[in-house]
Amino acid sequence: MNASDGPPRPARANRRVRTIVLRRADHFGDTLGLAFLETPESAGDAILARVRNYLGGKVKILKAEISRDKIEVEVESRGWPEEAARLAAAARDLSDKGARRNAEAMFREAIAMDPLNPDAMAGLGLAMAARGHDLDALATLKQAREFGAPHVEVLIAMAQCASRLGRPAAALSYFDQALKQDPKNFTARRAMKSLGKTPQPSPAPESGAHRNKRK
Repeated sequence: MNASDGPPRPARANRRVRTIVLRRADHFGDTLGLAFLETPESAGDAILARVRNYLGGKVKILKAEISRDKIEVEVESRGWPEEAARLAAAARDLSDKGARRNAEAMFREAIAMDPLNPDAMAGLGLAMAARGHDLDALATLKQAREFGAPHVEVLIAMAQCASRLGRPAAALSYFDQALKQDPKNFTARRAMKSLGKTPQPSPAPESGAHRNKRK
């Protein structure tokens, strides 16, 4: 299946504006990470050039706030989000059924239709990770999180990729972030123990009497 199998795209692409956050901790050792080593006052244009290159030519930067640990960027893109969402959902179904190579192609087509689509980006990263392409998967999952993909699933997948790539510190950081959002997540808790770190005890369920006292 591809985009041409569905209804024709509207002639006019939709404009989307959103703010994304690029974190220094996610980009140690890569090209974008170099942006955090430069000072905005003396190298603002160079930093924005790195950000543009990272986001791709279909994304326009409207404004950016640069700090030592993160870059918040307001961006604009044009595309067909509804059509891309349908294609990403079909690709996810294919991936769940094990046809991950075909799913990857569909996810990429969805991203071409809507460059900041978080579901398509997350689906592509998860499919690549399932096929053992951990380095590319990790980079794609980082973008998925930056674009707004559901964090727990993506964080755990990022941690698993980092662990298989021999980056235990990064893996522990991502598992820890996942547990902050879902303290009882069994996958993250078990994985942290296997990496030599005992996670914080999961919160005990509240009793009915205690809940009633709080009301």
